[in-house]
Amino acid sequence: MIKALFLYHFLQNALLASFLASIVCGIIGVIIVEKKLVMMSGGIAHTSYGGVGLGYLLGFEPIIGAFLFSICAALGIGLIKQKSGKRSDVVIALFWSLGMALGILFVALMPGYPPDITSYLFGNILSVTRMDIYLMSSLTLIVTLVIVLFYNDWKAYLFDEEFSSIIGIKTVFLEYLLLVLIAMTIVVLIRVVGIILVLALLTAPAAIASLFSSGLRGRMIYSVILGNIFCIIGLWISYTMNLASGASIVILSAICYFLSYATHSIYDRVKRKRMGKRQDNLNLAYK
Repeated sequence: MIKALFLYHFLQNALLASFLASIVCGIIGVIIVEKKLVMMSGGIAHTSYGGVGLGYLLGFEPIIGAFLFSICAALGIGLIKQKSGKRSDVVIALFWSLGMALGILFVALMPGYPPDITSYLFGNILSVTRMDIYLMSSLTLIVTLVIVLFYNDWKAYLFDEEFSSIIGIKTVFLEYLLLVLIAMTIVVLIRVVGIILVLALLTAPAAIASLFSSGLRGRMIYSVILGNIFCIIGLWISYTMNLASGASIVILSAICYFLSYATHSIYDRVKRKRMGKRQDNLNLAYK
């Protein structure tokens, strides 16, 4: 694959796409996991399918349609959540279903044979184009800059949202901004793992990082590194074994998470036993 990397542009595009996807999923994924916004992210991701279908129907780039629908879904979910937070799960489910239904409808309305849109559903990193790279680069830069510029505010917001509001941080603005950043991140990840599998790459690296680091910055760094590892190894598996790239990356991510979780649980159990024995020895010594 290393020789092929210098020969084929599609492999170079795939490697660059995996690097960009790892940055955004590593940064935003940590916040999503910490704020328990996984299902909301899934709702935004699946709503974007309507934009893909609209792009095919009207003849413009489907990823642009996905971007527009993702942003609208993020703002819509955020607005309704602010007005009636108790029913946010219903709103997410409706946006989720509506986006998928609109995508199916728009594709069905196309004249002639319907296009093959499996790459948008399940991802195909080997089919990433230069235009996709330009869009992914722009969105990755925006997401990274916003997180860096408001880093202290994000830190306080994640630690205690109510306290952050008391000390003057605009938490409502941060919530809407976060939803928009999630929408941008999903658009970056669509071409890598697809709409249906996007949640795995958003959560797996961040969840593994949370097992081994308690600080926000450390989690983000570890998550970015893990995302790169999963994407590159998944890309290699996909290329050498002629498998679906999105599925390869996601399966690898899920296996690594379960192994990490099991290892961490065993380590914690052993540590607690040692601490208990040490405490028993100290109690005996004092007696």
